[in-house]
Amino acid sequence: MTGGTPAARFTADDYRARMARAVRSAADAGLAGLLVAPGPDLVWLTGYAPSADTERLTLLVLAPGRRPVLVVPALEAPDAEKAAGAPALTLRDWTDGQDPYAATAALLDGSGRLGVSDNTWALHLLGLQRALPGTSYAALTEALPLLRAVKDPAELELMAAAGAAADAAFEEIRTVRFAGRRESDVAADLDALLRRFGHSRVDFTIVASGPNGANPHHEAGDRVIRVGDMIVLDFGGLKDGYGSDTSRTVHVGAPTEEERRVHDLVREAQEAGFRAVRPGAACQDVDRAARAVIDGGGYGPYFIHRTGHGIGVTTHEPPYMIEGEEQPLLPGMCFSVEPGVYLPGRFGVRIEDIVTVTEDGGRRLNDTTREMVVVE
Repeated sequence: MTGGTPAARFTADDYRARMARAVRSAADAGLAGLLVAPGPDLVWLTGYAPSADTERLTLLVLAPGRRPVLVVPALEAPDAEKAAGAPALTLRDWTDGQDPYAATAALLDGSGRLGVSDNTWALHLLGLQRALPGTSYAALTEALPLLRAVKDPAELELMAAAGAAADAAFEEIRTVRFAGRRESDVAADLDALLRRFGHSRVDFTIVASGPNGANPHHEAGDRVIRVGDMIVLDFGGLKDGYGSDTSRTVHVGAPTEEERRVHDLVREAQEAGFRAVRPGAACQDVDRAARAVIDGGGYGPYFIHRTGHGIGVTTHEPPYMIEGEEQPLLPGMCFSVEPGVYLPGRFGVRIEDIVTVTEDGGRRLNDTTREMVVVE
C-alpha cells in the first residue's frame, strides 16, 4: 500500500460555507471581522496555501455583509486564482511600492475588534494598526477557539484515513528490530513508513527508550536501545491535509511485573477517557475520567500532561482535554485521548488514540492493539 483513501475534493461551495460560518461565529463573538494570514486557518477557509511565506502581505478579510476578499501580492495572484475556494472570493492584488495596509483598511469599517489568525506576522499586525487606529485585535484561538473543531463528514473521512495510515505504520514498525539500534534509526523508519502510507508531512516521530520514556516530548537521539527497554512511540503528521497522531508503548523482550502493571493501568485509563466521550460532556470530563484511574493506581503524580488535544488540519489545536475546560463536546469534534505515566530515570508509558464525537458517544480513529506489544 502506498497511498490510502483518496482525498475528498472540497469545492468552492464548501469553502463559501466555511467562510460564511466563520463570519457568523465572529459576529456572535462580538467581532467586527476576521483577518486571516497564510497558515492552517487560511487553508481551511479557502484552500489556498501560498508557496512562499514572505514579508509581502497576504490576508483574507472577512466582514459581515461583505464578500470575502483575499489581499495578495500581484506576483502570487496567479497561484491564488487556482485555489479551490477562489470562486467564492474577490482577489485584490497589490504591487511592490503600494501600501497593502491602506488597501486592506479600505475593506473594513475602521473600528471595532477584529479577530486575527495566530500566525500573523507582527510586521503586518503593526501595519494594520497604523492603518486602522480605531480597531483592536484578538487572536483567533482566543476569540474563536472552535472555528475548525467540528468536522463535516468529508473531513471525518480524511481524519479516519490519516488514522488508518498511522495504524499501518505501527503494524510495520513493530516487526522491525529495536535492540542494538539507535532511537534515531527507528524514528527514521517511522518517518519513512508514514510517508509510504500516504503522509505528505511528518510532524513528529518520538522514540523514547528506557529512561528517555519519562520525558513526554523526548526527541529521538543517539541512545542505543537495549533488551529490557520500554519504548514510547508517538508519531503523526498530515495525510491529504488532515492529521494523524497515535502513541503505543512497546517493550524489548519480556517486561517486568511493574512495567506490565503500569502499562495495564495506562491502558485502563485510556479506555476510561474514551468511555467518557459523549455529546454534552465537558472536555474536562475526559481528563478527569482518565486521571481518576491513574490516581487510583497510585501513579497520579506521574501523569504530568493534559489528557488530549484537538486535531484537524494541524496536529495540535483546540479543544483541549484538561481540567478547567468546560467546553461541551459536540458531534464531529476530533481529539486525542492519551494518558501516560512517567517515572523519572526509569521508563514511561503512553497510549493514544484519536477519537471523534458521535451522536451517542465516541469513535476511535486508531485501531491497533492497546495491549503490551513485545518487540525484538
